[in-house]
Amino acid sequence: MAKPHSLDTKEPSEPERLSDRAIDNLRYIRETMERSSSFTAVPGYGGMLMGVTAIAAAYVASLQPTKEAWLIAWLAEATLAAAIGLLAMWQKSRIVGQSLFSAQGRKFAFGFAPPLMAGVAITLGLFRYLQYEVMVPVWMLCYGAAVVTGGAVSVKAVPIMGWLFITAGIAAFTMPSAFGNYFMAATFGLLHVIFGAIIARRYGG
Repeated sequence: MAKPHSLDTKEPSEPERLSDRAIDNLRYIRETMERSSSFTAVPGYGGMLMGVTAIAAAYVASLQPTKEAWLIAWLAEATLAAAIGLLAMWQKSRIVGQSLFSAQGRKFAFGFAPPLMAGVAITLGLFRYLQYEVMVPVWMLCYGAAVVTGGAVSVKAVPIMGWLFITAGIAAFTMPSAFGNYFMAATFGLLHVIFGAIIARRYGG
C-alpha cells in the first residue's frame, strides 16, 4: 500500500532576490570606483592654515613702502604656503592611505603644475617690465586654473574653489590696483579657510 503524502505545509524560505543583490553589488562597485578615482589627500586643515597666513601676509604687504618690498612680502608668503601645503598633503596621504605617487596623485600634480609654472613665468616677466599692478589678477587666475585642472581628479570642493579664484581674478582686472591686497586676502586667505574647513569636515582632515 502506498504511503499517504505528507501533510507538512512548511514552505522553504524565500530566496534572496537577485535584483537586491545586484543593486548592492553595483553600489559597492560605484563607491569603490569613486574612492579610487579621486585624489583625497588634498589637505583641509593645511588649506585653512594657508588661508590664515595669506590674510596676515595681506596686512604685512599693505604696510610696505615700495612695490619691490610688497612683492617680497607676497613671495615669502607663497614660499611658506607651499611648504605648509606639501607637508599637510603628505600627512593627510598617510591618514587616508593614499600615496602621493599613486596614479591619481600624479594626475593631480600634472594638472596642477602647468598653470602654476605659467604664473611664475608671467610674474617674472611682469617684474622685468615693472608691471606690479596686474600681478594680483594673474596670480588668482593662474592659481585658480591650477586648482581646477588638478582638482578634476580630486573631491568636488577643490575645482569649485578654483573657479571662484578665476572669477575673482577676472573681477580684479576691472578694479583699481589699490584693491589688490583685499583681493588676495579674500581669495588666498578667506577662500582657503572656508574650503579647507569643508574638506576637513567631509573628507577626513
